[in-house]
Amino acid sequence: MNCRCLMSINLLFVFQYVLSVLQFTYPTLFQGWQTLVGGLLLHISWKLGWVEINLCSRSEILSWLPASVLFVGIIYAGSRALSRLPIPVFLTVHNAAEVITCGFQKFVQKEQTSHLKVCSVLFLLAAAVCLPLCDTQFDPNGYLWALIHLICVGAYKVFHKLWKPGSLSDLDQQYINYVFSVVLLASASHPAGDLFSALDFPFLYFYRFHSSCCASGLLGFFLMLHTVKLKSSTTSGQYAAWSFLAKVITASLSPFFFVMTANVLTISCLVVGGVGEALLVYTERTGT
Repeated sequence: MNCRCLMSINLLFVFQYVLSVLQFTYPTLFQGWQTLVGGLLLHISWKLGWVEINLCSRSEILSWLPASVLFVGIIYAGSRALSRLPIPVFLTVHNAAEVITCGFQKFVQKEQTSHLKVCSVLFLLAAAVCLPLCDTQFDPNGYLWALIHLICVGAYKVFHKLWKPGSLSDLDQQYINYVFSVVLLASASHPAGDLFSALDFPFLYFYRFHSSCCASGLLGFFLMLHTVKLKSSTTSGQYAAWSFLAKVITASLSPFFFVMTANVLTISCLVVGGVGEALLVYTERTGT
């Protein structure tokens, strides 16, 4: 199995464990920790010459900051949503972000879109819309944060399509995202009430909490690094296929590790979402 699949599965499982099992629901601190570890490791890798980062142009850095704001929205809202929703449900809503990018391409950029791709996007949309109506564990706040996460993911992808990258590579962009996220989340931790509330967290000195946080930080960094490498060494269709495989395996295994109650309608929505993404992967691989 591709290394990215394994890291993606483990990372989501660790996130779910910390956020929903241990209930460490302080996203400014948890996501601040993730981005701090990622930023430090990326900076060290850069200084040791293991990766190449070029941040010469201040204007290009400033032009990328709107994407960094969306990146913070993605990880913050995603953390909130994942603390309340099972992994299969979260992934199904997350995948619906493709509706935003496809709609932008078709109605704003006036690009030709195949009927098969439109069909796949409609499947994704139908699954995300119907899922809250069928979910036996319906959590309004969880779905609200998942919706915000979805919008931020879609907007990030649209911005990336519109933005002229210039000399900023994927690693440059991620480095800016990390630095901006650490500064913003650290600044928001006190106003949000997370900074002092976390002192009352019952598992604050629990070794499983410490090891899970360390694992999540390391896994997040190596997943990002491997994703950048995979994107540069494979076609978009191959990358989409590996991502789809990781999501399917993660969604299939998660009910064995975390509590999830589902009825026939809920499972049907998850399957419809999976079919929609499979069709989307097919269109990426065939270019249709």
